[in-house]
Amino acid sequence: MDAMTESSATIYDLAVIGSGPGGTEAAMLGARAGLRVCIIEKSAPGGVCVNWGCIPTKALLRSAEIFDSLQKGAAFGVSVSDATFDLATAVKRSRSVAGKMSKGVAFMLRKAGVEFFQGEGRFRSSTEVDIVREGSAGETLKAKHIIVATGGRTRSIPGLEPDGHRVITSREALALTTLPASMLVLGGGAIGVEMAWFYATAGTNVTIVEMADRLLPLEDSEISQALRRSLEKSGIRVATGAKLENVAIEGDGVSATLSVEGKEPERLAAEHLLVAVGVGGNTEGLSLEAAGVSVERGFVVTDASCRTAVPTIYAIGDVQGGMLLAHKASAEAEIAVKGILGEESVPLCDSLIPRCVYAEPTIASIGLSEEQALRQGIAVHIGRAAFAASGKANAYGNLEGMVKLIFSAEDGCMLGGHIIGHGAVELIGELSLACSLSVTAGQLASVVHAHPTLSESIREAAMHVSLMQAPGS
Repeated sequence: MDAMTESSATIYDLAVIGSGPGGTEAAMLGARAGLRVCIIEKSAPGGVCVNWGCIPTKALLRSAEIFDSLQKGAAFGVSVSDATFDLATAVKRSRSVAGKMSKGVAFMLRKAGVEFFQGEGRFRSSTEVDIVREGSAGETLKAKHIIVATGGRTRSIPGLEPDGHRVITSREALALTTLPASMLVLGGGAIGVEMAWFYATAGTNVTIVEMADRLLPLEDSEISQALRRSLEKSGIRVATGAKLENVAIEGDGVSATLSVEGKEPERLAAEHLLVAVGVGGNTEGLSLEAAGVSVERGFVVTDASCRTAVPTIYAIGDVQGGMLLAHKASAEAEIAVKGILGEESVPLCDSLIPRCVYAEPTIASIGLSEEQALRQGIAVHIGRAAFAASGKANAYGNLEGMVKLIFSAEDGCMLGGHIIGHGAVELIGELSLACSLSVTAGQLASVVHAHPTLSESIREAAMHVSLMQAPGS
């Protein structure tokens, strides 16, 4: 989608570099406010999230979920013989879903009157951005305000640089068309866990290697432990407190030494090594120094209003660090545009941004973990409800998991909520609202929840704490 060629004299009220969730949201909000807005995107509309991240990943995970359900069909009276997983077809569907969503982003921008420029944005000054195509600068855009929303890129480890064939990133993992017999996954964060579950469910022998002492090290430890048990039950090997050393690429795969403190080193081999050790900001090639914008540890430096050291330049989403989540970028887009419009905004609180992992069982959380609360010296009351006691979970055969709610023992307000189990990511909205409004266990328990639903487990967990906090208890 190419815009009509603009004169170099054209001055935009707002230029956005990057069309991911944050960039698109910023452009749409600016246009709705009456600003003349343009967006610069080096790839397809929607950025990494739509094209090579959130959306195609979830489409693939859905294919694995259906295949997993078929494998368990006999218990439900559904007999399916010789069910097979066709990775090429699953990938084709995921690419189709991503393509459809990308076209949807392009349509929304066009309908809102946002001018779209294909190419890489490179700062010429604090008010000018060159559009670079095939290595050469083309037109130069001028803007009163600029938002950098270029997202992030997969981090690499020296000596483990991806070759796109044997040592791969999540991008290559989303495009394989032949199911590998084996895979090593380096990194037990959200991306590593999701990819490990997907390939293991499809039939690959998977080993996860995580340097920290547990998977999802930023999540509540009780939830992390439950996840590990579930993954191991499904056949995935999990090695925590571990390192991969002496990695060697061979003709038909990769070999490496697994080192775990207190154990003998073990030689492993697999067809692919998926490196999922985190994300850094996409700051290279932007010539940020020409605009006077500072970068630290690979991320653009901003204040709580997403404003850089240059008052007219903002940065949102993964490129400015913090929690690397698409919905955080969208929320920051609103903050940045309000700043441009001269309106007041409330800075984001990282602990009130919901976090989700889409493997099965899914994980969703908001607020403080039990460990974080205790480290801060906060006395807490904790309510738990196992899905094994839920009528809906039993009817659907999804008994794994629990709801864990954390409340302040002092004032009774909710501090955090953590869910592991089928459908957890669809339940987090209620806990996000409850945590944001600092509701008490009694208030949450007093809300009538439909029966039979998984959400009843939220009420059950809150009720346990409500009874605990009741006078005379």
